[in-house]
Amino acid sequence: MSAGSYALKLPASLKREAQRLAKQDGVSLNHWISVAVAQQVAATETAADFFRRRADGASRNDMLAVLAKVPDRPPLAGDELPERDPPERGPAERD
Repeated sequence: MSAGSYALKLPASLKREAQRLAKQDGVSLNHWISVAVAQQVAATETAADFFRRRADGASRNDMLAVLAKVPDRPPLAGDELPERDPPERGPAERD
């Protein structure tokens, strides 16, 4: 993992509290701040953005290959899909 440096200036009272919490967690202040920033990034980033980036370059065939590995058996109780009209097929699925 590569690390980038950033000189962080905190109010003294905030730094003291962060140091106290880091010590309580048994980690360095640097590690504690890194985790806090990571948590904020995760909370700020939307799931849609995350999945859009993850799907970049994926194809329908990639997904079908993954789905082909799923065992053909009924869902567990409570995991059933609700009764409804079948979804409309996309252009690639039409005959």
